[in-house]
Amino acid sequence: MKKILLGFAAVGLGTMLAFGGAYAAEEAHNAAEPTHFPIKHPEQQDWTFAGPFGHYDKQQLQRGLKIYKEVCSACHSMNLVPFRSLEELGYSEAQVKAFAAEYEVPDAPNADGEFVNRKAIPADHFPSPYANPQAAAAANGGAVPPDFSLIAKARAVERGFPQFLIDIVWGQYQEGGPDYIHALLTGFGETPPEGMQIPEGTHYNPYFIAAKSLAMAQPLQDGQVTYDDGSPQTLAQYSKDISAFLMWAAEPHLEERKKTGFRVMMFLVLFAGLIYVAKRRIWADVEH
Repeated sequence: MKKILLGFAAVGLGTMLAFGGAYAAEEAHNAAEPTHFPIKHPEQQDWTFAGPFGHYDKQQLQRGLKIYKEVCSACHSMNLVPFRSLEELGYSEAQVKAFAAEYEVPDAPNADGEFVNRKAIPADHFPSPYANPQAAAAANGGAVPPDFSLIAKARAVERGFPQFLIDIVWGQYQEGGPDYIHALLTGFGETPPEGMQIPEGTHYNPYFIAAKSLAMAQPLQDGQVTYDDGSPQTLAQYSKDISAFLMWAAEPHLEERKKTGFRVMMFLVLFAGLIYVAKRRIWADVEH
């Protein structure tokens, strides 16, 4: 009987060790597979348009436009941004017309009922490089590249506790989108942790907001775009310039909004002061 009991104990111990080993292996595997994204939080960058007195750097926006035109426009559209708005970046009307004419947009049907293309004019919007979403998906492995019109406002990473409370009180941090875009564009060169499986045809990026990897390959590299103003032609500079440009595309009236907000706050402070003085004078002779 004692031998039988010892045999059962040995079997039980072996089973426990086996399951324990399998559980440990599973834990190690799961540790390499993240469950929350992004894996790394984007670092807060220094933007000229940050804060209550922020403003756009037009030279930076022009560099960002150059990057969009030479790199991003091959896959991404900006359907909500008209060419004429480029005058806000410091371009003349003639320059905007020439810039728009480099693109083609669908025209009205001709006499045969067929759609033909024509050169774009300042009133037109930045067109998509694809005829339709189905063509875009077919050219990009089934994924339609997102439109860039509002991407800087639509993509942002939550700041978490307690930072989000500070943001609520001060209400000044609105640069989550540009911070995220900059981090994403500079995060392609990082190596995934040991044991992490990256699906074939995708590219690891710890800053991607939806998964551990994405279908888009690294779009920018050092020296890829030539600057005429002497700015550094590096990935870090490219990423900041295109992020700032996309922020402008998403909120072109940011400067006017902040100026108006400052004037309103000054008016309210002055008005409150006048109300206080009037109250003191009206009730000065009244016993309390």
